Amino acid sequence: MNTIKIILISLFCTLLHSQMAGQAFKLEELAGFNKLDMAAFKTEIKNHKYTFYDKTESPEFILFEYDSPGYMYKIGKFEYTEEKSQDNIEFQFKDKKEHDAYVKAILTAGYKQTEKGKVLTGESYVDYLKNKAQIRMVYPKTSRDNYTILVFK
Repeated sequence: MNTIKIILISLFCTLLHSQMAGQAFKLEELAGFNKLDMAAFKTEIKNHKYTFYDKTESPEFILFEYDSPGYMYKIGKFEYTEEKSQDNIEFQFKDKKEHDAYVKAILTAGYKQTEKGKVLTGESYVDYLKNKAQIRMVYPKTSRDNYTILVFK
C-alpha cells in the first residue's frame, strides 16, 4: 500500500512539474521579453525550460523560436534590422480559454481595441493600443491552428 502511495505521489509531482515547466506567460512577461536583446532573450527563455525550435534570417529581420516542454506553446522573438519599432514577441497557444483570459488581461490593462483585419496568410487579427504599446491577437483559421499574440515595442 505504501509503495502505491509513493508511486502516485511521484507521478503527481512529475505531472505538476511538467505543467509548471511548459508555462504560458503573462502579458507583462511578453512585453519584458521584447525589451531584451536577443542574447538575453535566449538565456531567459531557456530558464523557462523552452527548447530551441528554429532560426530564420532575412535581410530585414532575424527570428528565433522556442518550444515549451510538451510542445503546448511556442514563443519567438523578431528583431528587425532597420525598422526597430517592428521588433516583437510572438507567442502561440491553442486553448480558447487562454485566449479569453489574454483578451481580458489586455482590456483590464487599459488597452483599447483599434483595428481589425487580416494578415497576409489570411488569419483575422485585432489590434489593441495603449499609449504607444501595441498588442495584436491573431485568430486561427481552423481549430488545428494556433492563437497568436504579437507584442510590439
